[in-house]
Amino acid sequence: MEENKSYVMWNNKGGVGKSTITFHIASVYAENNPDKDVIVIDMCPQANSSSMLMGGGSSSEVILQDLISRSEPQTIVGYITEATLTGNADLSKYITQIDLINKNLASNLYLVSGDGNLELIAPLLSQRAEATPLSAADNPWIKIHSIIKDLTKKRLQKNRPCTYFIDTNPSFAIYTQLAIVGGQKLLVPVNADDSSIFAITGLFNLIWGSDEIHPVYGKYTFAEKAKAHQLELPKITYLLGNRFTQKIGAANAFKALSDEAIKKMYDEFCSNPEKFEDRDFDVENITDFEEAFSVELRDFNSAGVVAANQGIPLSKMDKHSYEVYGQKIQVAKTQRELCKAAIEELVQKL
Repeated sequence: MEENKSYVMWNNKGGVGKSTITFHIASVYAENNPDKDVIVIDMCPQANSSSMLMGGGSSSEVILQDLISRSEPQTIVGYITEATLTGNADLSKYITQIDLINKNLASNLYLVSGDGNLELIAPLLSQRAEATPLSAADNPWIKIHSIIKDLTKKRLQKNRPCTYFIDTNPSFAIYTQLAIVGGQKLLVPVNADDSSIFAITGLFNLIWGSDEIHPVYGKYTFAEKAKAHQLELPKITYLLGNRFTQKIGAANAFKALSDEAIKKMYDEFCSNPEKFEDRDFDVENITDFEEAFSVELRDFNSAGVVAANQGIPLSKMDKHSYEVYGQKIQVAKTQRELCKAAIEELVQKL
């Protein structure tokens, strides 16, 4: 029987499109794989991907607040709380079937909603992770950091595999650490700008550690504790070049920046290939690496505004204009089709 798969979307830089890409990938993946259950786990306190999936706009905010404000929140906070207290949690209590809220999306797409209270429970999770073990078999740090990994092993239906997409916050708070550990495969979105390129170094240092360990603080880092506990970490699957084509007049500059991002990733690959997912062919140079690990997504522009506001996947956007907060937004068919093709290509790779 086919096993579950899990993808975590993370870069330690904000504004690179993590939530938007998660929305589009999960929507298309569910459409293309009706024999699987597709579950988005929103590990960001802002809950942007949750809002998009629920149809966007003010109506999604009402639904989200209802889920959050229940005595037992039907959100990721509710799930983590039960898992922390009992060592396990009933996924069915915290999951939302999205097509019951947003008819634009497939019936096999589900959500464990984001929740702003992730920020509030973060100190409590950290305290429990650092608790003194009660026996040789007790490992509080692993127990806490494995909550989302354990979740992604679950199925909604016995004979149907699940594919999980985990959205994240750019911070490296403990809930982000749980999210990263929960993914078998790491998707890294980057923009064509200097700060995105610099963030790649930070990503490697935060997850796997730097070459030079600080003599005082080094042993307290996530990376060093993960090594000490032999915690399995995700493999980098794709570098997602988001918004590389947003300024046609500056195409050469954007290409130079995207090339630099790929080069930084390639340098890491040469030093530590075990951090990257295996490919069916040998990667012997940077050209091979770009073909194997880089996917360029178009900037979503107006199509992205409409998608985020109304929860409409690109496959269902068939109008020339949409009303967003009282204003008509034009969505050119050519742009929409190019964006759709890029997402379809990525989903086929997954």
